[in-house]
Amino acid sequence: MIMSSPSPDAPAPILAIESSCDDTACAILSPDGAILAETVLSQSGHIPFGGVVPEIAARAHLAALPDLVRRTLDAARLPAGALGAIAASTGPGLIGGLIVGAGVAKGLAVALGRPFVAVNHIEAHALTARLPGLVPGGAPFPYLLLLVSGGHCQCIAVEAVGHYRKLGGTIDDAAGEAFDKVAKMLGLGWPGGPAVEALAREGDPAPWPLPRPLHGRPGCDFSFSGLKTAVAQKLAPYAMEALPRPVAAGIAASFQDAVADIVADRVAHALDMMPGATLLVAAGGVAANGALRARLDALARARALPFAAPPLRLCTDNAVMVGWAAIETMRARRALGLPPADDLDLLPRPRWPLEQMAARFEAAGA
Repeated sequence: MIMSSPSPDAPAPILAIESSCDDTACAILSPDGAILAETVLSQSGHIPFGGVVPEIAARAHLAALPDLVRRTLDAARLPAGALGAIAASTGPGLIGGLIVGAGVAKGLAVALGRPFVAVNHIEAHALTARLPGLVPGGAPFPYLLLLVSGGHCQCIAVEAVGHYRKLGGTIDDAAGEAFDKVAKMLGLGWPGGPAVEALAREGDPAPWPLPRPLHGRPGCDFSFSGLKTAVAQKLAPYAMEALPRPVAAGIAASFQDAVADIVADRVAHALDMMPGATLLVAAGGVAANGALRARLDALARARALPFAAPPLRLCTDNAVMVGWAAIETMRARRALGLPPADDLDLLPRPRWPLEQMAARFEAAGA
């Protein structure tokens, strides 16, 4: 039963849905960004396949979302009618999951008579650092974002809400993809990042030197396929026998060090390309890696910049960042005198370049 009916224009809590890959997530945020409730369901059906199967992911989202929305509303102690807007990741990502999440969100928006805000998944990662309380004193624009995950590895100049410049990105594998593939070579489970990091703590990287593709080159593009091939070559002599754990741990440690070196070098070049940056931000699932965080923190301190990375639960895909990106978009539109966003006609898309986000504000001459 709908127990309250705020005006769609009035500040009110926002419900957000994230379903772009294999995590089904819902969150409710207050108008000022306080997290009133959040729920995440990590899918386990992909483990036997060693990676995400899009069809399995979409079906799991469809089965889980109705109950997850109810649970999130109950956790926030809110009736559906108290919501002021509904948001969902609408791209980029796996199209089946995006269709499910956006479809559920649009259905709620229509039923409640509330605006629907389509959120760019990468923009949500980009704006996470601005969540209240994450960065002491806030995260002013412009800042440099390193987005590093299973599907993305990019350096992005975050200049304002809706205004982004991609400075560089991977030319082959993403860092998270490389972690998954190396984990599989080492006989570890999926997802590979946490497994490789845990094993690396036991290892000595010195006997297992690995290359640093593009290290020292101009620009801030990334490459990890050659590193992955080098790991395979180190493992080749053990193809017909069990891999000794000290060898596996040493290679894991060497691989993790190489990734951290590559990323730190590329980010240093990105900072050279963005001399006005006020902050270095890391986001995405691989940003949860402790060795990488330590390397980036050292780089930021050497440049006299603050370094920020979300808490681990907000590094991976989550609905909190989706809700916050929607709040930032709605605020920016109000500041420009634009009507509230209502994206019911916007279709989910597997690719959605950040450069297209500025179009939301062009009517006001931004």
